[in-house]
Amino acid sequence: MRRAAILLPVLSILLVGLVFGQTQKRVIPINAADAESIEITIEVKPTPPSKDRPNMQLAILLDTSNSMDGLINQAKSQLWTIINQCSKASYNGQVPNLTIAVFEYGNDRLPATEGYIRQVLPFTNDLDAVSKELFSLTTNGGEEYCGTVIEKAIKRLDWSDNPNDYKAIYIAGNEPFTQGQFSYKEACSLARSNNIIVNTIHCGAYDTGIQGMWQHGASLASGQYLNINQDRKVVHIATPYDDDLTRLGSEINETYVWYGTAREQNHYRQNQIAQDRNAGMMGGMARLSRSSAKASKSYRNTKNDLVDAIEEEGVKKLGEVKSEELPKAMQGMDQDEQVKFVKEQKAKRESIRNEIANLETKRQAFLAKKRKDQAKDTLGDAITITIIDQLKINGFKIEVPVEVNNDKDKQEQASE
Repeated sequence: MRRAAILLPVLSILLVGLVFGQTQKRVIPINAADAESIEITIEVKPTPPSKDRPNMQLAILLDTSNSMDGLINQAKSQLWTIINQCSKASYNGQVPNLTIAVFEYGNDRLPATEGYIRQVLPFTNDLDAVSKELFSLTTNGGEEYCGTVIEKAIKRLDWSDNPNDYKAIYIAGNEPFTQGQFSYKEACSLARSNNIIVNTIHCGAYDTGIQGMWQHGASLASGQYLNINQDRKVVHIATPYDDDLTRLGSEINETYVWYGTAREQNHYRQNQIAQDRNAGMMGGMARLSRSSAKASKSYRNTKNDLVDAIEEEGVKKLGEVKSEELPKAMQGMDQDEQVKFVKEQKAKRESIRNEIANLETKRQAFLAKKRKDQAKDTLGDAITITIIDQLKINGFKIEVPVEVNNDKDKQEQASE
């Protein structure tokens, strides 16, 4: 466990609350650079492997040395694209329990005694926490020890012991894979013995990565070797559906029934808004991917939202929550009224989710026609390309997009 500190501008929170608390088409940009800030600390608890559902465990290991600013920006802007891809998977008809862990390595601000490595997050299904921590990463010069960070990720994280679960490490960097005292060969062999795939992503030329043993490391742990251009900007292609998706991505926030201490409720509410804002800062593609992800099966907040908690554990969950840890609006209700209130929020959320899913299907069909000649050499591309193939090998099924009759597309094409 670790303590994560989040700085949230007061002015932004007030303005966003006014804007997102109502149903409206117009989205007002927030500029809170000069606003006073408050600090909220909250404990990010590890999410253990599910015993009832299949698990998808992704450990993302990022080089945060000097030259990796582009890599970190791609991680920030493409997190929700990766999550959307994961949300298409199922196993024997069940929705997987998606958890993500993050390590950084190669930054000389990190302790030398730890091999310049830091566990940023344990496995967690709090995807807003993952986004928040990615936005907190900074780069600085250092030594990049791939074998060491892989070994620590294997030993420190709570991996599932179910051989049918998907367990994968994605490590990205640009220095030779051979650096450090702990051999990459030993680390990758350890991963393989624990049924953990190691996918290696070299930031640079393909042949240079092969010479630096990135490909060999992947081959030792049943993984895939890819190379990317870490400095490529993620291109946004505007579609006729963007405004509605942005609006709905904000409206869905109002259906969350956060529970816990007053501090915890405040944190989850504010962090959801903060990560909306962070995605928006990274451009249209990130903002829209986040809206879609929030409507997906992977965006679940069972430990802090009563709608998700009751869906997973049943109405009995209400009886387990202390009265003072319910939202103020629910504290004066009897249990029947509480159940009715949560069901109403669930119905509203399902309606918004369905709208988002329909718009996202149309948006993806529109984008498919525009992206044919686009390069696919970013971090998000590398992860989404490999994860589908590997999930299929593990017995997962991947949802195939349904063809849609896209009237708006036809209108736009006719006007071109």
